Amino acid sequence: MTYFLKFWQGLGTILIGMKVTFRHLFIPAVTIQYPSVKPELPERERNRLYVNMDDCIGCLQCARACPVDCIEIETVKSIPGEDLGKTSNGKKKALWVTKFDIDIAKCCYCQLCVFPCPTECIYMTDVYEFSEYERENLIFDFVTLTPDERQEKKKNYEEFLIKKEAEKAEAARKKAEEAAQKKPENNKEEDKLNDKDDKPKEQE
Repeated sequence: MTYFLKFWQGLGTILIGMKVTFRHLFIPAVTIQYPSVKPELPERERNRLYVNMDDCIGCLQCARACPVDCIEIETVKSIPGEDLGKTSNGKKKALWVTKFDIDIAKCCYCQLCVFPCPTECIYMTDVYEFSEYERENLIFDFVTLTPDERQEKKKNYEEFLIKKEAEKAEAARKKAEEAAQKKPENNKEEDKLNDKDDKPKEQE
């Protein structure tokens, strides 16, 4: 009698424990079969940053707004005759962007870099799968110029500055020569005037 009593007590305990499991046998599954099925993200998700370099003017506003300094930008001024084009909102570009790196390993996904951008070229994307084995691979380079082109832009601007300084020095030298040539002539005219003043006036 005791044996059967304990048997039914044990069976009842198992049924109580399995109550939740039995209930879900008749409820449709809600588990997402990741990665074959992707979850639906909210509209204002904050994931990996992207920069459209065609609209970037190198204003450094995003780098200044970043609280963790994960954005590094370097620019070079264009020389006369170079046409950098315009952004999608019609703003003329005047700077070559030779470096635009974002270290996603440092990024805190605050989105503060997005709001001050005048051309809206930097924004958060829906890409959240970008894990890497090496930390260096999390530094994203968005510049479209090749390494040779970057060096060329820097070299062209340096040569332009050297040429400009040479022209400025040449203009200053010519101005000094002209001033030196005018000085003897002025001295001669002053001597003539002094000679006239030194002559005694004729007595009437």
